[in-house]
Amino acid sequence: MITERELIAAIERRTITRTPAVAIDNLAATGAVQVQPPSGLLQGIGDDCAVWRPIAGEVSLVTTDTLVEGVHFNRSWHPPRLLGRKAVTVNMSDIAAMGGRPRFVLLSLGLNGDEGEQWINDLLDGLTEAVQEYRSVLIGGDTVRSPGGVMLAITVIGEATPGRVCHRFGGRGGDSVWVGGPLGLAAAGLELCRRGLADQQPWRAAVQAHLDPEAQVELGEKLAATGLIHAMIDLSDGLATDLAHLCEASGSSSKSKAARGAEIAAELLPIPEIVHRAARFCAIDPLSWALSGGEDYRLLFTTAPENDEAVIRLAAASSNPQLTRIGRLTTQPGIILRQNGSSRKIDYGGYDHFRSPS
Repeated sequence: MITERELIAAIERRTITRTPAVAIDNLAATGAVQVQPPSGLLQGIGDDCAVWRPIAGEVSLVTTDTLVEGVHFNRSWHPPRLLGRKAVTVNMSDIAAMGGRPRFVLLSLGLNGDEGEQWINDLLDGLTEAVQEYRSVLIGGDTVRSPGGVMLAITVIGEATPGRVCHRFGGRGGDSVWVGGPLGLAAAGLELCRRGLADQQPWRAAVQAHLDPEAQVELGEKLAATGLIHAMIDLSDGLATDLAHLCEASGSSSKSKAARGAEIAAELLPIPEIVHRAARFCAIDPLSWALSGGEDYRLLFTTAPENDEAVIRLAAASSNPQLTRIGRLTTQPGIILRQNGSSRKIDYGGYDHFRSPS
């Protein structure tokens, strides 16, 4: 069983921030990480607080998410390296939704003592991989014994350009509703993992979407830079729930055209063929995965319809051009799904930590 001192040392070996000048030289010599001096960082791991100098003219973004064993992940099928990556990614997705750039990461890690040294090292490898991929730096955190299972709480500090921060409020009636990629993959992957099919090649893309998602940080920054985005949110709890969140936030505005609801078309939802195949295999409606599955971590955003062509051009020039218009915002409350000539109102349906089991 690893000791707390050994755990902290393992984390420090993977970061360049303990004492910036000395640690960078030491780690460059060992090849432990791809070494880049963190911009503005004065003190990282190794003191009571991290210290950094804000970038002049930028605003700061702060977000935190927690992953708890038995609630957000199952160790029996979630490899530790991918779990470490996912813990970082879900926070980066929040930064993406605001149109920001990540800078620094804090980790609070709770372990129950039965994980084993290799499992812990793999977890930390994945976590530091993701931190570097999103061009950020781990600067501190906490470690604790967790009698209830593994717990990872990540805080990400980012930056954004004033006047270009995107919020979930601001949607207007008539706005086009766009989504930044395929829907339902992660939910399909979760169901396949539950059925013991995580290692089967035909389902690899879906399982990967659940175990190792990607945050659309680059897309979020590009969208924010256009100045055309009225409202934006990331899809963590499911399309139906997160679109409702956006509409509720927008509806709190006193503006006469503030959006309070939306109409979306089932045939426009970007549901990949693998999701349809998995749904047939599992005897589940693929639409339920797209609407309520959650953890897609695609960006959902709205623009004025006259700017649709600008969004299409941005998609064509992007390295990930899967932007899809799925409907429009309305000034009437509620989310309406149009399918096969009929309409029905859909409720939240996504993940809710405190909802009583049905």
